[in-house]
Amino acid sequence: MTDHNSPSGSTVTEAEEFLARHPEIEAFDIVLHDANGIGRGKIIRRHELLSFYKGGRHLPISILGLDICGEDVHETGLIWDQGDGDLRAWPIPGTIKPLHNTQPPRGEVFMSMYTLDGQKMTSDPRHALQRQVDALAAEGLHPAGAFELEFFLLSNERDADGYVQPAADVLDGRRSHKTEVYSVDHLHGMLPLFSDVYAAAAKAGIKAETLISEYAPGQYELTLHYREDVMQAADDLMRLKRIVRLQARSHGVTACFMAKPVEKYAGSGMHFHVSMQDDAGRNVFVEDQEGIWNDRILHALGGLRATMSESMLVFAPHANSWRRFASNSYAPVSPTWGVNNRSVALRIPAGDIRARRIEHRPAGVDANPYLVAATVLAGIRRGLKHRINPGPETKGDGYAGGQDAPAIPPDWGAAIEVAAASAFLKDALGEDMHRTFCAIKAAEYARVMRTIPDVDYDLYLHTV
Repeated sequence: MTDHNSPSGSTVTEAEEFLARHPEIEAFDIVLHDANGIGRGKIIRRHELLSFYKGGRHLPISILGLDICGEDVHETGLIWDQGDGDLRAWPIPGTIKPLHNTQPPRGEVFMSMYTLDGQKMTSDPRHALQRQVDALAAEGLHPAGAFELEFFLLSNERDADGYVQPAADVLDGRRSHKTEVYSVDHLHGMLPLFSDVYAAAAKAGIKAETLISEYAPGQYELTLHYREDVMQAADDLMRLKRIVRLQARSHGVTACFMAKPVEKYAGSGMHFHVSMQDDAGRNVFVEDQEGIWNDRILHALGGLRATMSESMLVFAPHANSWRRFASNSYAPVSPTWGVNNRSVALRIPAGDIRARRIEHRPAGVDANPYLVAATVLAGIRRGLKHRINPGPETKGDGYAGGQDAPAIPPDWGAAIEVAAASAFLKDALGEDMHRTFCAIKAAEYARVMRTIPDVDYDLYLHTV
């Protein structure tokens, strides 16, 4: 049975077949991702699934206008301006999956928001990405890509000074405060947890691949298999974050996706690898002769450099995001590009030229991958359309700064101002998503600025 009224293309048949394959599942998380990348929705019972696929699920329009704390941001125009009425969320085809290690067993379905008459609700981040994918398709190009997931595993208890500390190994309780970068033996202590992560990813149809110990105590990285569908790549990242968080919690530790949770160590990025295929499936970034870059990859780099300043709020959306940008901490501080160089913002990895791609490195792991991908694709489109020269390649220290490109905003407040005034970002995200996102970030900024942090007491309480 196919429901022709579903604007997302979902079918009742898919739900019926899933229920038949999984008689053990008793409930489902139905999840919509907001501007901050937070999964919002409901847990429904098994008997409710078919009605969800037949008619969608009513949700208030305000669910897409919430701040990081889940409170209404009236400036989005999604609350009282529209009476906070219901819209309808529909399941996304192919996203119904079983959840690993849940008792009683549950499943998960991603959904997207539509108006009651079936039009896309354009403050939904997923629709913003689809808009850019469709625009590229009209130009004969199809983006492929994958995200890298960096994160910390932290103890549920703070140390004696009140700071977060790396989690003890779930295998035997050992704890290391060393950096342990690329240590294979160090990974062994967390293998029970990561075995559950891999099992959960396999159940969800995600190809989670290489695992490494990253450049800070308690920091790890998981890589994801490259997808020809960039929307699928963003879905993979969102789902894997939920998997890691759930499995870490079940093992008694905290998975942390803050961009910079530990003051003296590197933060966590969300590098986005992206390439372009033509209608015949050929990678258009591949050079005709190795070492001589083709125009399309150069113009794509040029577009990304030219638009990076206006895009930084998407890549670094929170107050903590900006703590990650410190020189020589593996987070780029200027719109540089280079080959096989991890100090630049836009890296062309070494390797097989048939897999030629751009590694976009500015985004933190706290960013919304749908908005990151939409903004990156819009930058590439601009570069290709206007044949933007990327300027000279950075060789050596990329922290020394780039040339001939706008400097990135110096802080979060400046980034909010730049983003709000940006015609490029409005085009990249769409007018409604741009307004919603910028209003939510301005509200978050106001919340942070009126909160007194511990450092203020430390510096000023007894001295001024």
